[in-house]
Amino acid sequence: MMASRHLVPLLAAAVLAGCATRSADVAPSSVDPAAFSGWDCERLIEESDRVQWRAADVAYAVDARVGNNMIALGLGVTVFWPALLAMRPDGLEAQELGALKGRYEALRQAQTARGCPPPGTDMPARRVAALPVAAGERLVYEDRAGNAGAPRELGLRVTALRRDQIEFAVEVPGRSQPGLWRQDLAGNAVLDDRGLPVSWQRLLKPDLQLGQVVAGELRAAEVGFAPTRVRGQVVALGPQNVAGRHFDVAVIELFGDVPGLGGAPSARIDGVMAVDRTSGLLLRLELRCDNPDFALRRRLLRVESARG
Repeated sequence: MMASRHLVPLLAAAVLAGCATRSADVAPSSVDPAAFSGWDCERLIEESDRVQWRAADVAYAVDARVGNNMIALGLGVTVFWPALLAMRPDGLEAQELGALKGRYEALRQAQTARGCPPPGTDMPARRVAALPVAAGERLVYEDRAGNAGAPRELGLRVTALRRDQIEFAVEVPGRSQPGLWRQDLAGNAVLDDRGLPVSWQRLLKPDLQLGQVVAGELRAAEVGFAPTRVRGQVVALGPQNVAGRHFDVAVIELFGDVPGLGGAPSARIDGVMAVDRTSGLLLRLELRCDNPDFALRRRLLRVESARG
């Protein structure tokens, strides 16, 4: 993204400046709000969101490494900067947070100068127009438990397009009431959402790149299983038509270990996930594991129009 390139000079300068510093010494990098003088309010808010999402990712990486468990359930687009800096990042992470904080402050000043209203909760029109699906449409998947399970249809109906997430009603034949699935715009489950048999958190990143390594958690809907740490790598990118829609696809190989219950040995898990980079929508998921709660196959069959 073009916006990401603006951060490179700031980060390079920070690295060349000398030794790593603790968060208490990290100051926002200076960014001139005039750099955004030609941007409209929607674009300014979108970039503010992007900066905050990246800051949350950096903070989560620090949190996972040092074991604070401060933000294990995830963050939305609104972050509390003093708390992120108080997590004591250092080195490149501290410098990146300083660069992001400086850019965020400049964007806020530009919004004030332009008289922009406070960001709403609905998804901006520019993002809505770029999505491959619309509110009310239903994504229908073929879902199989394990490698030889009988196929069933799983429906995800888009019920709301929010500024920082997409909400779905989970429709399964034989279930009287639909469940709820909420994902952020990268495709991760929001908070502790277990509307699907297996959910994933902090695994997918915005604008995935070929060869990029990702890491996050898988969670089974069954109570009792601790989150399973998995890693993955983007092995393919490219446009693809699936179920009559055009997607910008990223394919990710996954691997990890599922902890055993009650002293049982852990089980190896591996598989592949394909997602749309524009929306985070799942196109295909195959997980192989001796633990049946983490073995499944899911693929998008079709997209049904919104109800009249």
